[in-house]
Amino acid sequence: MSKARVYPDFFIIAASLGLLSIGVVMVYSSSAVLSFYQQGDMYFYVKRQFLFAALGVIAMIITMNVDYWIWRKWAKTGLILCFFLLVIVLIPGVGLVRGGASSWLGVGAFSLQPSEFMKLTMILFLSKWLSEHQKQMIFFTKGIIPPLSIVGFAFALIMMQPDLGTGTILVGTAVLMIYVAGARLAHLSGLAMLGVAGFVALILAAPYRIARITGFLDPWQDPQGVGWQLIQSLYAIGPGGLMGLGLGMSRQKFYYVPEPQTDFIFSILAEELGFIGGSFVLLLFLILLWRGFRAAITAPDMFGSLLAVGIVSMIAIQVIINVGVVTGLFPVTGITLPFISYGGSSLTLTLTAVGVLLNISRYSR
Repeated sequence: MSKARVYPDFFIIAASLGLLSIGVVMVYSSSAVLSFYQQGDMYFYVKRQFLFAALGVIAMIITMNVDYWIWRKWAKTGLILCFFLLVIVLIPGVGLVRGGASSWLGVGAFSLQPSEFMKLTMILFLSKWLSEHQKQMIFFTKGIIPPLSIVGFAFALIMMQPDLGTGTILVGTAVLMIYVAGARLAHLSGLAMLGVAGFVALILAAPYRIARITGFLDPWQDPQGVGWQLIQSLYAIGPGGLMGLGLGMSRQKFYYVPEPQTDFIFSILAEELGFIGGSFVLLLFLILLWRGFRAAITAPDMFGSLLAVGIVSMIAIQVIINVGVVTGLFPVTGITLPFISYGGSSLTLTLTAVGVLLNISRYSR
């Protein structure tokens, strides 16, 4: 391992902290009304978000200063532990049910989401496995099938919760990493066709997913039902105009947009800060992704390169899907916006992953 640089990538730090700061402000702005009427405390959600942000920053600082090569030794152990947690969360009475999904472990308000840990741990494991078997990636059975089988097993456990959004991010990130590792596009194209067929089958197997598709195609067909979220989201984005209504001045957060502090926080942001504010947030994401991929390209070894690709891909897929959902480009999936949306496990794990990315950037050639 070559000697590390003194400083990690400044642009990644600036973009991450900028997004985190905007996220804390927007969680308060979007949830104050909801917090007051549900919890009797208008600061309920923002206090928790600030706590998780502080924990995440501490985790980011730690992982930023720990040689990323160390995680290679713990990748397999971490994966086994995450599989264990994904099984435990499915046991009735053990997993906490929220929004119809048994995805959390914990007591009361303090909980963690094993599927979030699985995303990062799977990236670590795939980086290790793919870097050790890179020469075999041109072969279908010896190169592609083994890692995809492990990913498929994790996806199946996550779907049993059920959580299609997190499962989609897991599979999408894994496929991108496998492609970067040297898999043939022809092999992945064939698997993609099977994946689309399986995806359609999963949608048809659950009536609520079919309703989301019909609501996406024509939300005005059922404006009081499945079309409600998208219509109210667009009602928030549209009046925002160029400059927005002003911070804290959203009208749609008054029980129009459901859960405005999580999945649809970007629509509230666009309503209050306008096109300029929304574009600035997307610009920060683009800077983060650009510098992240640069760290991947200049990493001193394949493990570091794949690890950086996985982390950046995970963030990019979440941003694309979330922004696509709130603007009506994709059906509602339940995927949060990294750094911005309210959520303890997601925020903490994202900042931890960024810390690993920053450590990789310190070894850039």
